[in-house]
Order: sequence, then structure tokens, then C-alpha cells
Amino acid sequence: MATKVIDSWALIAFFEDEPAADEVEKLLIKAEAGTHKLLLCAVNWGEIYYSTMRKVSQAAAEHLASQIASLTIEIVGIDERNLELVRQAAIYKATRRLSYADAFAAALAKLAHAELVTGDPEFRQVENEIKVSWLHR
Repeated sequence: MATKVIDSWALIAFFEDEPAADEVEKLLIKAEAGTHKLLLCAVNWGEIYYSTMRKVSQAAAEHLASQIASLTIEIVGIDERNLELVRQAAIYKATRRLSYADAFAAALAKLAHAELVTGDPEFRQVENEIKVSWLHR
């Protein structure tokens, strides 16, 4: 079973019915069918929450959080057991022009030997280190 990391850009595109929404929906259907495993870093989950809260409301952010919880996506937390994830994200943040949240998505993809699913052009800086599946904007 292939493992894929889905970043906040992809999920926001899905929930806001942007052009990449159909591609993301296909990934979600495949994950539900067990064709592949989808991972989302808890930091990227937080990015979705805060951006929704800023743009809309906390109630909307809570609603979106419950929708994400209903999907077949494993949320990867940050704790003392996976400091290697934090270290790799910090390395990406220090050496690339990535937001801190994006650095976590890239680090998770690298450490999980997974493909990162995104449409965010910031990730072009790490495509020589991780496989990136580009969604259409």
C-alpha cells in the first residue's frame, strides 16, 4: 500500500471546491478503499484550523475539523517519540524558504518515504529530496 502525505493546501482546495478538488476527492476515495494510506501532520491540521477561523469563524473551523476527522486520514502528532520529524522540519525551515507548517509536511513525506500531494509551489524547493504529486491549480 502506497503512503501519501496530504498537505493543508490540498485539503483546503478540496473543502473550498477549488480546481484541484476533484483530484483530492479521488485520493480520498482511494484511501477509503484501502488503496493507499493518507497522512496529515498535526501542524498542517492546525494550519487548516487557524486559516479557516481567521477567514470565516471558529465555528466554521470546528465544522471543518469534524469533517477532516470523518475522512480516512491518519493525523501524525508531534511528541517526544517523533522528534526526528521536528528535527527534519527545522532543517527544512532553516535551509529552505518554506513556511514552518510546510516544512512539517515535507519532513513527514521524507521520513515516511511518502509522496507529498500538494499544489503549493513552495514545495518546488524540496522536490529533489521528496516525491511531490502536483495538483492542478
